[in-house]
Amino acid sequence: MIVRPAETPRAMRIHTRTPRALLIAGAALLFTQLAALPLLAAPAFAESFAQASGEIDAKLDAALTELSKVRQEIAQEKVPLSRSVARLEEQVIRLERQRAELLQARDARSIDLDTLRRQVESLEQQDEFVNSRLNEFVRDFEGRLHISELPRYEQLTAAAKLSQKNVNLESEGRRESQVAVVDAALKRVERQLGGEIFAGAALSPEGVLVEGQFLALGPTVFFTSDDGAVRGLVEGQLNAADPVVVALPADLVSDLPAIAANGRGVLPFDATLGKAIKAEKARKSLMQYVEDGGVVGYVIIGLGFAAIVLTGFKLVDILGFPVASPSEVDGVLTELAEGSMDGAIKKAREIKGVAGEMLVIGAEHATEKRALLEEMLFERILRVRPTLERFLPFLAITAAAAPLLGLLGTVIGMIKTFQLITIFGTGDAKSLSSGISEALVTTALGLCVAIPTLILHGALARMARHKVGLLEQISVAFVNGVSSLRQKQPQALGVEPGQ
Repeated sequence: MIVRPAETPRAMRIHTRTPRALLIAGAALLFTQLAALPLLAAPAFAESFAQASGEIDAKLDAALTELSKVRQEIAQEKVPLSRSVARLEEQVIRLERQRAELLQARDARSIDLDTLRRQVESLEQQDEFVNSRLNEFVRDFEGRLHISELPRYEQLTAAAKLSQKNVNLESEGRRESQVAVVDAALKRVERQLGGEIFAGAALSPEGVLVEGQFLALGPTVFFTSDDGAVRGLVEGQLNAADPVVVALPADLVSDLPAIAANGRGVLPFDATLGKAIKAEKARKSLMQYVEDGGVVGYVIIGLGFAAIVLTGFKLVDILGFPVASPSEVDGVLTELAEGSMDGAIKKAREIKGVAGEMLVIGAEHATEKRALLEEMLFERILRVRPTLERFLPFLAITAAAAPLLGLLGTVIGMIKTFQLITIFGTGDAKSLSSGISEALVTTALGLCVAIPTLILHGALARMARHKVGLLEQISVAFVNGVSSLRQKQPQALGVEPGQ
């Protein structure tokens, strides 16, 4: 389409319609030509159509014939096939039933297998429980055996223990070794009910291993040597591999050789099952306790003896300290009231001790002023106070230092204990007892010294203060009496009234 700028809209619409008209005219011409073609080829087309129709009819007849044959064949084969299908369906049903039965059998077998597994697990648990209980019984049986019986059952218990570690041994063999221990334990109980005599060796109280006979009655075991020289009660001691014979009074064990020979007699009975003998052996004297305390214990005991000696000395010193009685003070004042200065001095000198010296000084200086007289008497009191309080500080120091020394001994004992633990371990309690004894004994000794010393120090200090108080009372009474004489009888003292 060509658009010119100078043309009007009308001219533009005319040019736009022109190509459509040309297309319509071309299409009409083409249709006219095509319509003319069949008219020209009509005879040839009719012949080919008839021929094609005949061929199609022939093929159709052949197909129908073949279809008829196929239908006949199908009709002939249909009955056998139906029968085969029926047989196959029956087989399928039968197989499905068999499958269901097999599934049920499989499920039943699975259930039975699970049950059997649970039963096997239960039996295994029971076997483990029985095995553990038997092992525990073997250990307990060996622990309950008396030390004299250990050689008799050592091989049997050792075999039962080793069987548990033997991988080549079956469970029945392990169980047999454990049951053998149980049988031996039952037989042992039966034999012990009426007493049992068996041979063996034991250590004498002197530590010599001797051969002889053991007499077991219940938990108590006695021993008598073959020559009858060693007789007594048998016990086990720490760090001793063999049984040890504890000596008993001769009248209690005199029948042991005869009982060992003929199996009849009277045995001594210990209601405490040996505990009384152990308690008696564990009892210690005072010197043994002091020895357990070590060097620190000796120092504490030394302080205690020193405190006792000083306490006795101070008790005698304080109780023997003379103090003037009120009547003696009144006698001196009476002489002064009568104007007899020499008589008052003589009377004062008859009084013993520091109190007499104070009254002599007071009588000699009775004419002095009150303040000066008081100072002179108080000076004498101050001079005697250190004598009364002498050695009391040592008692106080002893009372304070003794517990500290006990604590020092405790620390030293614990250090020794830990050193022994490092060397011997914790299995040997006897080797640890020395350090523990020192730790405890020193503390006890320190308190035993400190408590009485503290009480005695307080009592002696109070007695000393009481004596000083009596001297102060005498001084005050004398000064007050002289002051009264100055006011009432100044001529007796040779002083002017008002002085």
